[in-house]
Amino acid sequence: MTARTVLTFARLTLQEAARRRVLRSLAVLTVLLLALSAWGFSRISSEFGGLTSGEARLAAAMVLNLVMFGLSLIAALGTAFLAGPTLAGEAESGIVLAVLARPVRRSAVLLGKWLGLVAFGGGFVVVAGLAQFLIVRAASGYWPPQPAAGLALLAAQTAVLLTLGLLLSTAVSPMASGVVAVGLFGATWIAGVVGTLGEALGNDDVARVGTVSRILLPSDGLWRGAMNAFQDPTLLGRFSEAFEGHPFLSSASPTPAYLLWVGLWIVLALALAAVSFRRRDL
Repeated sequence: MTARTVLTFARLTLQEAARRRVLRSLAVLTVLLLALSAWGFSRISSEFGGLTSGEARLAAAMVLNLVMFGLSLIAALGTAFLAGPTLAGEAESGIVLAVLARPVRRSAVLLGKWLGLVAFGGGFVVVAGLAQFLIVRAASGYWPPQPAAGLALLAAQTAVLLTLGLLLSTAVSPMASGVVAVGLFGATWIAGVVGTLGEALGNDDVARVGTVSRILLPSDGLWRGAMNAFQDPTLLGRFSEAFEGHPFLSSASPTPAYLLWVGLWIVLALALAAVSFRRRDL
């Protein structure tokens, strides 16, 4: 498996993703969400008269995190339903047979498609996120304190979800892989909210639900780190009670050990996908 072969498949995957109808759907949903957020932040600005008070900055941080969750959900839907057809769809239609008839390893095909989807999903998150930040800045004057770190964490979340989608697509149909991936994304987020409520209430058993879910599927842990990067750090001290159990505020960023686990999780999931794809009858 050469790097040139992997990059070739990555380029072809990007071109294929750009031609799919799901891309136009993502664009429409993103534009609608950005327009709605522009209206919402203009209302915040008119109500508070500028972000000079702590309450206004708290409101801006919560609304921004809510909108960014919407963008992360759009990215999750897009990557999940792109990953399945990219691999499982080509296997069912027989297209992949024409490629594998040449001296090309299945692992090269898988890695190239994964790399192309990572570039697509990461690019979407960065472009849509920057557009959202500019809208927020123009409408209310608020700017997140760590935009690059937050967008990097959201891009990593997208990479986790598309890796999960690719793994599932090696075993089930394209539609089923997308549905299961999005379902697990939503279930993990709900488990994270439940765990946060458990922490706020001092219930260790309930809090452990969130901790376990973030280990099994690290999408929610990355999302909570992104929320922390988008919100004003001074809010932690001034409005600490507002952070207890709130689904769109986060009191901590991910630790280096957790980020290391995310990288290891992606590698393990890719390895499982490679094994499953190699054993699949085409």
